[in-house]
Amino acid sequence: MEEQEKRITRVEQDEKKASIYWIYIEGSEEPELSVHEDILVKYRLLKGALIEPKLMARIAEENARYRAYAAAVFYVGFKMRTTKEMTSYLKRKEFEEEDIRHAIERLQQERVIDDRDYARMFASQRLRGSQKGRRLIRMELEQRGIPKETAGRAVEALDDEEERRTALKAGEKKWRSLKGDERDKRMKLTGFLLRRGFSSDLVRETVRHIQGAAGGEDEADGGWLDN
Repeated sequence: MEEQEKRITRVEQDEKKASIYWIYIEGSEEPELSVHEDILVKYRLLKGALIEPKLMARIAEENARYRAYAAAVFYVGFKMRTTKEMTSYLKRKEFEEEDIRHAIERLQQERVIDDRDYARMFASQRLRGSQKGRRLIRMELEQRGIPKETAGRAVEALDDEEERRTALKAGEKKWRSLKGDERDKRMKLTGFLLRRGFSSDLVRETVRHIQGAAGGEDEADGGWLDN
């Protein structure tokens, strides 16, 4: 025997979250549903409307997924996010695993979340703005949950000449602050550039150029990077 439709007796806006509404059903003093305003509009959940119990259950399920999606859209509005970052955020908000999965899939379909685009933009920004080399950029991408293959392709796509200019700019600035004799400064600069994620070959080239320009050409090729 099918359950009878019930009438909505009250619809109240949540006092703390303006986008959330509480739905009261006849025969109950407590709200039966808490829905996002978009779900409210979609199903026309207005005072006096009739609603079947089965439909109410379906609305509750759809609402849970939609609220996870809406929270994700809000979060990504501040800056691009990786799939891992978004998943972690929704978990902190205590959404159910299934609702998180649906939200992530929808965001990926809509290209709101795209780890490949994120990796390309992140790599380019880090190279120009943070003066970091390919190795460090790739490591940072992987720490943010970007798959190794995707991170690898993103750093491989970086311009070689731009990376050389970046290494030289970072190296020249560091060189001016270093103390000690030429040998000590060369070792310190080498270590600094390696820690910034530049390759051994590029570091060797950069150190040789900077030391040569500073008048230390006779000591520039000291074999500090043999591998």
